[in-house]
Amino acid sequence: MSTEGRVLFGKMDEVVFGKPAAEAVAEQTRRLGAERVFLMVSGTLNRETDAIAKIRAALGNRCAGLFDKMPPHTPRSAVIAAAAMAREVKADLIVTVGGGSITDGAKAVQLCLANDITTPEGLDACRGDAVFAPPMVRQISVPTTLSAGEFSGIAGVTNEATKVKELFRHPMVIPAAVILDPALTVHTPEWLFLSTGIRAVDHCVEGICSNEANPYGDAQALRGLSLLTSGLPRVKADPADIQARLDCQIGAWLSMGPLAAGVPMGASHGIGYVLGAVFDIPHGHTSCIMLPAVMRWNKPANAARQTMIAAAMEHPGEDAGDVLDRFIGGLAMPRSLHAVNVGPEHFDRIARQAMGTPWVPRNPRPIPTPEVLREILELAA
Repeated sequence: MSTEGRVLFGKMDEVVFGKPAAEAVAEQTRRLGAERVFLMVSGTLNRETDAIAKIRAALGNRCAGLFDKMPPHTPRSAVIAAAAMAREVKADLIVTVGGGSITDGAKAVQLCLANDITTPEGLDACRGDAVFAPPMVRQISVPTTLSAGEFSGIAGVTNEATKVKELFRHPMVIPAAVILDPALTVHTPEWLFLSTGIRAVDHCVEGICSNEANPYGDAQALRGLSLLTSGLPRVKADPADIQARLDCQIGAWLSMGPLAAGVPMGASHGIGYVLGAVFDIPHGHTSCIMLPAVMRWNKPANAARQTMIAAAMEHPGEDAGDVLDRFIGGLAMPRSLHAVNVGPEHFDRIARQAMGTPWVPRNPRPIPTPEVLREILELAA
């Protein structure tokens, strides 16, 4: 564990949990004084449920427009399309309702509006160490999955030209408020809710097992891990268990404690970025497949920290990689690369590309070359 560090508190104002989304969105809109609210929402929720209609009704004439065509992995072209619509309706607040791709898309839209970006290539101006204008139009997020990106100041956007998931960072892109309404998640497909729950478990586990872990992040991640690993099986057993769904949502929120405290993720996240961008595997599934393998490979470097994982999952003294593998299998999630049709012929490409992610270089057990990273892929084959 790191004995030196700093914890930055983000620009989020508040988290509202357990209140109906429509009521909470209307309250937040009034709090922020917004008059032209732009909704970025799940197309499925918009077409197949009345959830979005209720939010539009609660907003009344403050609802200025709606975008419901964000594909998985947040491609640049869809970000530009959404930004054009937000610009046209003169949006002064963005409200997202849906999964991580929509949440990240709205964060990138904030950057497009502030920097007059109108083409996919224009997003290059906000990458890396570039100096650009901060967002002025803020965001409120109502998540329907558990991947928890709404609690970070980072947007993951896929560059279609290179098939690489790129990170865009700014302290102000974090939503001004997050609304956790468990009733809304009843509409989320079971596989998506449960697999993104494992994504949140991955945040907890890689945060706790990092060489740069700190007590602030540990406290949140250990409690988050406990809530998630208790709540997810209850949701699978009874999809109508609203308390279990809220436990999972709060667990996902807490899972972001390490990242918020500056603790990096590891190889599971790094490899997951490549599997998502190149092979279109949902990020929840990438964590289901990679996390046990990464834990087993990392064990020589962080065995003591791994004991904390097994204990938090109520299996003290057992191997954490095995405990996670059994837990993921119990939720009927994929547990190998073979299960998602990624064979050994792709391992060299995955290994090379994963070396360029932010997280592989900070994995607790050093990964100096793509050849070494292949060892993890072979464990997950």
